[in-house]
Amino acid sequence: MGYKIKLDVFEGPLDLLLYLIKKDDVDIRDIPIVKITEQYMQYIEMMKMLDLDIVGDFLVMAATLMQIKSKMLLPPDPTEEVLEEDPRDELARRLLEYKKFKEIAEALQEKETQRKDYFSRTANEDEKKQLKEEAKEIYLEANLFDLINALSEALKKVPEEVLHEIVQEEFTVENKIHDILHTLLDHSQLRLSNLFSKCRVRMEVIVTFLAVLELVRLKEIKIVQKRLFEDIEILRNKENIPIGVQENN
Repeated sequence: MGYKIKLDVFEGPLDLLLYLIKKDDVDIRDIPIVKITEQYMQYIEMMKMLDLDIVGDFLVMAATLMQIKSKMLLPPDPTEEVLEEDPRDELARRLLEYKKFKEIAEALQEKETQRKDYFSRTANEDEKKQLKEEAKEIYLEANLFDLINALSEALKKVPEEVLHEIVQEEFTVENKIHDILHTLLDHSQLRLSNLFSKCRVRMEVIVTFLAVLELVRLKEIKIVQKRLFEDIEILRNKENIPIGVQENN
């Protein structure tokens, strides 16, 4: 597609596994390896299609999952007197350890955010009104896997390109970035699903997705959810808006 995004802000293979485990609500110690491997490979295929630079990191874990899957499918050796360790045990230990450190890091990050509030300044009336409005909604930060999941669902709804289409439209990431930022000047937030629903062909959906990724990387927008695995909403990152630039409500 002529546009490659270098991602330096997203999670890795273990995060994807934890995401899938939480999404399916399964026990880390009893991972349905066939199902999880299949889902994991679907996410990798989406990353390959998008030509994301992080795919290589995920392929190593894919090989591990395939190896575990193969061992699970093999019948036990009747000549072995000592029961072999469950092939999933080592992966489960890695996931539990990683999950523990991840939770500690998130707790420290939350404390750091709370400490920033100790040094407050007097807000004017407009700022007070804005803070009250924002306090009405509590959002959870979405991640790359939420975005890929939304993209996958959107592509299922978009019909294949009509072969006899005469006029070929050219979609660029730069133009989509401009459109998204322009929309956020008039609206405080917008749904990713609404962005996708306006796309007429698959290529436009993919280019829109890449534009959102690039805006996240540039810290121009935030992607959030009201609840886990629900619709993704796009908000302008107010911390990155130049002083003096006001948004219309």
